[in-house]
Amino acid sequence: MYIARVPNRTSPPAVLLRESFRQDGKVKSRTLANITSWAPERIEALDRALHGDFDHAALSEPTVGPVFGLLYVLKQVADQIGMSSALGSKEMGKLGLFLVLARIAHQGSRLSAVRWAEGHAVAEVLGLSSFDENDLYDTLDDLAQRQEKIEQALYRRYLEQQETPPRLFLYDVTSSYLEGEHNELAAFGYNRDGKRGKLQIVIGLLTDEHGEPLAVRVFEGNSGDPTTVADQIKILQQQFQVTELVFVGDRGMVKSKGKLALHQAQLHYITALTDPQIRRLLGEGILQLPLFSEAICEVEHEQLRYVLRKNQSESLRIQRRLTDKLEKLEARIQSRNQKVQQQSLCKPEAGLHQIQLWVQRHKIESLVQLRLEGGQIAIEPQQQAIARHLELAGCYVITTDVAGAEMDAQHVHDSYMALQRVERDFRAMKTGALEVRPIFVQKASRTRGHVFCCMLALKLARQVEQRLRAAFGTTGDNPHAITLPDAMAALSRLCLLNYPASKSGGVVTKLPHPNEVQRKILHALNASLPRM
Repeated sequence: MYIARVPNRTSPPAVLLRESFRQDGKVKSRTLANITSWAPERIEALDRALHGDFDHAALSEPTVGPVFGLLYVLKQVADQIGMSSALGSKEMGKLGLFLVLARIAHQGSRLSAVRWAEGHAVAEVLGLSSFDENDLYDTLDDLAQRQEKIEQALYRRYLEQQETPPRLFLYDVTSSYLEGEHNELAAFGYNRDGKRGKLQIVIGLLTDEHGEPLAVRVFEGNSGDPTTVADQIKILQQQFQVTELVFVGDRGMVKSKGKLALHQAQLHYITALTDPQIRRLLGEGILQLPLFSEAICEVEHEQLRYVLRKNQSESLRIQRRLTDKLEKLEARIQSRNQKVQQQSLCKPEAGLHQIQLWVQRHKIESLVQLRLEGGQIAIEPQQQAIARHLELAGCYVITTDVAGAEMDAQHVHDSYMALQRVERDFRAMKTGALEVRPIFVQKASRTRGHVFCCMLALKLARQVEQRLRAAFGTTGDNPHAITLPDAMAALSRLCLLNYPASKSGGVVTKLPHPNEVQRKILHALNASLPRM
């Protein structure tokens, strides 16, 4: 058998599979099949097989090539949610997609991503030729420059999947500390990571009511939470063209300046009151302590609504924690007094100073009074202060200017509590699978590009996790449920296999068949491996 290509005058040549035979001493041929419609690669493979190029392939041991399954499946999910098209099909868009996929599968710096790419089928999956860390740094600049357009494209795709446009938006900020000292956005500020003496940046994340990331912004490290609200209003009004919404932010963010900015933009808000604000309202008689209970209670005053609740389990936890602190304090004082009695060189004043520092560190200095009596440290609990401290234990007040006809008290309460989803996203970005830190860049544009890349990776990882949960449940329900790390580990075992195809050094590349677990993961992610 052989392949014949028959030229046509006005159309592409016909490709025919023929065989030769002898009849009456003459060599004749007949057509077995018309394979013109076959892909050129398939025709070429058949032609080589007929010429015997693969005769010894079955007897040759394959060599393991790059990992194929992980990048290929993640890219399919990125294609399905519109991320690939939003990033673009040009070289920079492909490199941007690589950074997003690598952030899920690898993390690390740009240099480590280049080394990681050497063991994965980046060229086969993404169509990328060789690149180095400088190309990836340029990609971060490009991501920062095109961030608004990419966010808009993803938001349009998000709207297509929603029955109604979202009206409730969640917003929260966090900080991320830096190891270096030369980042252009780095500054000293309120460090939520507890890393004193570390420069930091501030990150603001905007999501829908279900925690789906929509936009992210990076601010200088000394930016206060309320000052970042104006940027989010600009995103919602100008970038997403949202005219009616309810902005949900925590108690440290939507203060007087934030409320004024939202009012000027004719937008509504949901936030919580701080402890001093609650006590002021209690003093004015607007709120009363008996109204706080496990059941939600609502109070209206001057066009504002206050939703009150007491979390009984949180109240008990605070009481136990305070009791534990006081018991530890008494034990320390007793131990110190015994030491003073047994050792003549031990000074009572030094011991009192150490105990006072411990009390300040645990923030109970207003609840106890310490003094020296005859060289011994004496403690006097301030019962009135303790009672005042515990009277609001577990109590919180959520306030909003949304009319009751538009949103009932339970909905207001649940909307504010949904901020926990944004906090979970921050944990995933900062210390979970995506690791926004450590930040290995210095320029402001590259810092913003890096954080934006982490947000895109978070968006993609959430989509993968949702599909896995829908198919396998959670580890809380099923200890054998497949999680995101499990799926990535399983897909990382799907490597290309290279078979020697000819004596001249040719290679045939094949993909092994997935096992049962891998097939289940592919089905759950609505992904499939290529046939060739």
